[in-house]
Order: sequence, then C-alpha cells, then structure tokens
Amino acid sequence: MFINNFDPIAFNFFSLEIRWYSLSYIFGIIFAWFYCKKLLIKDKKILDLFDDLISYIIIGVILGGRLGYVIFYNLDYYIKNVSEILMIWKGGMSFHGGLIGVIIATYIFSKKNKINSFLFLDLISISAPIGIFLGRVSNFINSELYGKETNLPWSVKFQKIDNIDRHPSQIYEAFFEGIILFILLNFVFKKWLYKSPGMISALFLIFYSIFRFFIEFTREPDIQIGYILFNLTLGQILCCAFLIFGLFLFSKKK
Repeated sequence: MFINNFDPIAFNFFSLEIRWYSLSYIFGIIFAWFYCKKLLIKDKKILDLFDDLISYIIIGVILGGRLGYVIFYNLDYYIKNVSEILMIWKGGMSFHGGLIGVIIATYIFSKKNKINSFLFLDLISISAPIGIFLGRVSNFINSELYGKETNLPWSVKFQKIDNIDRHPSQIYEAFFEGIILFILLNFVFKKWLYKSPGMISALFLIFYSIFRFFIEFTREPDIQIGYILFNLTLGQILCCAFLIFGLFLFSKKK
C-alpha cells in the first residue's frame, strides 16, 4: 500500500502557483510537437504547416476540454455560476471535450490550408498518448479521479481524500492509455501513417475507448453525476459513443 500525499503545486514563481496539471499540458504538447517534427513528419509542406497547427490545437484542447466538462459533467452548477466557466485554474477539464475541440480546430486549419485533415489528425493521434500519460500522472499527484476501495497490495491511500485503500486508477490509465496505446500506434500500426489517412485516428479512438471503458470499473464515478445507465459512468457512455465512431471510421478507411 502506497500513501499519496503529494502537493499539487510543483513550485511557486513569485506569487504565481505552477501546478503539476498545468505542466502536464505544457510538456505534453512540447514533447508531442518535438516527436512529430523530428521523427514522424517527412513531407515538407506538412512540416512547414505543423508549427501553425499547434496554436489551433492548444485552443481546441483548452476550449473543448473546458466546455466539455461544463456541458457533460457539471452543467447545472455552471448555469448558476456562469462567471466560473472561464476559471480553468479551479479544475474541470473533459478529455472527450478536448478531443472534440482538437478535431474541430484541426478541420478548420486543414480546410484553410486545403489539406486532408486526417494527415494532421493521424499525427496528433500517434503522439497524443505522450500527453495522456503525463496528464494521468498529474491526476495521481493531485489525488483526483481516484479509484474504488481495494485490498490489492498496490493499493493507494489518498490522504487528501480519506483513509481508504484505493485502486490507483490514474496509473492504470497512464499505463494503458499512455504507454500501451503509444506502443500500439507507433510500433504496430505506424505502417498506416500517410498510406491510409484516417486509419491511425480510427485506431486511436478504438483502443483509447476500450482501455478507458474497462479501467473506469475501478474508478469512483464523478460525485455530482454518479452512475447513469446500466451502472455505467458518463465517461464509459462517452467511450461507447467514440468507440462506435472509431469503428465506423475504421470500416471506411480500411
């Protein structure tokens, strides 16, 4: 059993608090950008445009992630507290919302530059597990999205939450949605990158949705929502929707 008593603040810069969660976003984007630029992109036109795309991706992630959380997870609260919607530093980001935001931003950018959007979406998909891994580790440090009670030897006690031994569900997600998904897309299915635009994106949606759907059985549901349909969480229901879309896209691109 491991005791988690990490400080969510990485360091202070004068009066500004720099949190691990913010750093995970920053370094996730930097590492993914570097990986794509130095190792994945071979086409000069794509390479030249990729730097400009990053700003679109950042906007898509932040706006989509925040609005996704507001709409999917806590709409009643934010209807009554509209001024807090922009207070991202108070927490509340949705992965699926951020994903939708990135897809929309990439489509707009690609249409503007008259390029197949799947060329960019595949690059984003193949490098996204880097950011997902860092994000889930920061969730663990922050003692958020924690797991259900368990007596397994690798259980974790989140002292900021309670004295219950719990599943380290954030670490499960970091491993499967980060490391395993990265290996699958970069070493097993990388052959489809450029050869069949959209295939990597479809595989990302399929495997991410499967991994997260099953891992969520070890995770506590969002307290303001609980379980919804067939004792499934909202995250699992969203995973089902994205899985169906991923399978549809795979069938179209195969």
